[in-house]
Amino acid sequence: MPDKQALALPLPERQRFEFNKLKKRLRRQVGEAIADYRMIAEGDKVMVCLSGGKDSYTLLDILLSLRLNAPVNFDIVAVNLDQKQPGFPADVLPRYLESVGVPYHIIEQDTYSVVKRVVPEGQTTCGLCSRLRRGALYRYASDHGVTKIALGHHRDDILETFFLNLFHGGSLKAMPPKLLSDNRRHIVIRPLAYCKERDIDAYAKARDFPIIPCNLCGSQQNLQRQAMKDMLHDWGKRFPGRLDTMFGALKNVAPSHLADPSVYDFAHLESLRDSAGLAEDDAEELDILAM
Repeated sequence: MPDKQALALPLPERQRFEFNKLKKRLRRQVGEAIADYRMIAEGDKVMVCLSGGKDSYTLLDILLSLRLNAPVNFDIVAVNLDQKQPGFPADVLPRYLESVGVPYHIIEQDTYSVVKRVVPEGQTTCGLCSRLRRGALYRYASDHGVTKIALGHHRDDILETFFLNLFHGGSLKAMPPKLLSDNRRHIVIRPLAYCKERDIDAYAKARDFPIIPCNLCGSQQNLQRQAMKDMLHDWGKRFPGRLDTMFGALKNVAPSHLADPSVYDFAHLESLRDSAGLAEDDAEELDILAM
């Protein structure tokens, strides 16, 4: 399998050292996420959803690298959805995927026209576009024996989504590293869940991936998500380590110290108290008998 990195011009020694450190860090973080959530198992067919952006390129590249030494055997297929956006460079992804020897498929579905027809002029198209894209990818997964659908969301995406839901949705939820679809037929994984966006950006630039811009649709920028991104970027600069702490909090949830009665049985705490009291009384009696 040709290695695009090996074909690139050699890096100066210092840059090569920094790149190797970066690659090891990303490999370690992806490996830890896969292990923590049992994302990939023996015999899985993993569909990497490739958009042409830095995140999905990095995801595919790291998974291919990890597969070489993985303790389980699994297959990888790269899938892109060509939504027929005007100006979309349809030749870029096939050329890249053929150069690295990855099995791939391009789904051609004109969701662009549908979105433009349905969404009023001036409104963001992201919501409908995302649903149509997800439906097309799920259908391909069902038809081709895919057992895991891998998306390129990273730690920063997860935190942004958490605060979007907190500030605008009135709920405590983010993007889970591993998800069962609503119809219970697909498992979605996010192996980059522990990776920082700045590391992915640096890695993509060093690898010189042929990035396809994400503004071809001409849709308005998601201003609320951009506000969350700006807020987190500012916190990261002013308070080093804060984003790591916040992400750690997502893995350290205490439902008994929140306020949702559907996930914690506040209504019957009295019975727990009474049973604990009986247990303590029994223990005291045993202690007395033992004297």
